[in-house]
Amino acid sequence: MSEPVLDPALAELFATAGVPEGYARRAADRLGARAAELLREDPWRLLRVPGVRPEQADHFARRVLERLGEQPRPDDPRRGRALVVHVLTEAARRGHTAMTPQAVRSALGALRVPDPDRAIEAALDEAEVVPLLEEPDLDALAVDEDLPEPEESLGLARYALAEEAAAEGLRRLTATAGPLLPDETVRSLRSGLPEDRALAVTAAARTGVSVLHGAPGDVERAVVLIARAFAGQGVDVAVASATMTAARRLGGGTGLYGLLEAVCPPGAPGGAVAFGRGEQRPLEAGLVVVPDAQVLDVETAAALVEACADGTHLVLGGDPAALPSVGPGRVLADLAGSETVPVIDLEPEGGPLAEFAAAARRGELAAVDAPGREVVVVPAGSEQEAVHRAVQLVTDSIPRALGIPVEDVQVVTPLAGGRAGAAALNAALKERLNPGPGVCGGFDPGDRVIVAVPVEGVAAGEIGTVVDASPAGLRVAFAAGAEPVAVPAAALPRLRHGWAAVLGLARAARPPAVVAVLPQEAAGSLSRPLAVTAFGLARRHLSVVHNAGEALARAVREQTGAPRETRLARLLRQ
Repeated sequence: MSEPVLDPALAELFATAGVPEGYARRAADRLGARAAELLREDPWRLLRVPGVRPEQADHFARRVLERLGEQPRPDDPRRGRALVVHVLTEAARRGHTAMTPQAVRSALGALRVPDPDRAIEAALDEAEVVPLLEEPDLDALAVDEDLPEPEESLGLARYALAEEAAAEGLRRLTATAGPLLPDETVRSLRSGLPEDRALAVTAAARTGVSVLHGAPGDVERAVVLIARAFAGQGVDVAVASATMTAARRLGGGTGLYGLLEAVCPPGAPGGAVAFGRGEQRPLEAGLVVVPDAQVLDVETAAALVEACADGTHLVLGGDPAALPSVGPGRVLADLAGSETVPVIDLEPEGGPLAEFAAAARRGELAAVDAPGREVVVVPAGSEQEAVHRAVQLVTDSIPRALGIPVEDVQVVTPLAGGRAGAAALNAALKERLNPGPGVCGGFDPGDRVIVAVPVEGVAAGEIGTVVDASPAGLRVAFAAGAEPVAVPAAALPRLRHGWAAVLGLARAARPPAVVAVLPQEAAGSLSRPLAVTAFGLARRHLSVVHNAGEALARAVREQTGAPRETRLARLLRQ
């Protein structure tokens, strides 16, 4: 297996610190071309690299500073600043966009920061962390209730600014919207439609921002109906799914990154994305519809809203019972909860797949009548057996019994690691489907891959196939007929094998067949939203492989998901 060439200065820095080279490669991708220089100036920047723990950063900093003739100290302002950013970054990975100062101080105390207040001040001085002050919601106060003090919180500047930009843009679209079509035309389009679809058409025509709530298939069907109806009346309509993979289902749709002309600037830190569309160069569409807006984090949502010109109508759809976005924020839920835009609840259509997911929404793990084997539950005695069963289903049972080819089957699981996590499942599937030496970073031509961090303007969650691999990098086909995307070797940490994927990454794909592996080792992460999301992915067939036993039923019944601390709903009401 060949590895990409590493910057000699960075390699030497990590070697003298006694840190494995793998961390150096991840640091190069996350910190950009100036990684070595930045780490010499502030070795605790290593905490910006995903997976690095504070004690590892302390070890690295100690070795680097001693080599430079400095004496490392626990109260070093650089350490305090880095740990504040680390605490807020870890919170963002759990979906939060803000934390109370008390919560940040408590987390810093647990990390043995001698003076948490001084550490917070150091972080604020660098402007990467910002103070947030929220005025109380006066409308929610009783007449005789005392006015409460403003709420204080802290947040990473990038997410705080994105959340504020999203709120400002959504308010702007609501305020500048005029009717897209005459009333008589809207009445004609509504004629003969079920009430929920008629309401969706009306909201799209008359309001700047509206929300469609429903199961993925129901939202998609409503979106197609709206798009065709308005396009037939001469309205320029843009339908944009979260990924190109999802857009291919809708016919005529596009991926959101493609719509916004996203690029990853050369030499920029891993995951940095710039958008060609925005306030200075807005979209031309009069109606923009996103059927899977549930997956949008605050930064992508802000970019979308900023790219909508005054007067554009925006329709956002999603399943309120499903998992929120992988990234920080809960945009769709906050928008609906703000009560500032119309929300249309779509009536579900029938069928075994829909019934199985609907039962999970009610908190039930129910058996359904599936004469066409639309839903199959496969018990396993252990994690190893769960992997074996999943591989058997993908490579034999589903193609043979249902006629669904291997390339249309997606395995999902809650875990990245573990005995039945995505890595173990992918290793077993690669051995069966495309064995090879791992020409570049473990990848070979023919491997299925999924984007974990945006790369070369391709969104996280996109699924592609490696068409060429060399020590210099990969060429990956993400869309049929499109030119393969060149992924340099240095950016390979942003890809994963994609036959199996962590559920949050693969949730926009909605392939014909899904194998959901829910092992006992994932019991702590199982929840009703996770089950609703996993069970709602498949369009034709769902196999649930699990050895979680009662833990799965209990999670669906009792675990309604961890709350997220966000600000968008409050900002929208201001």
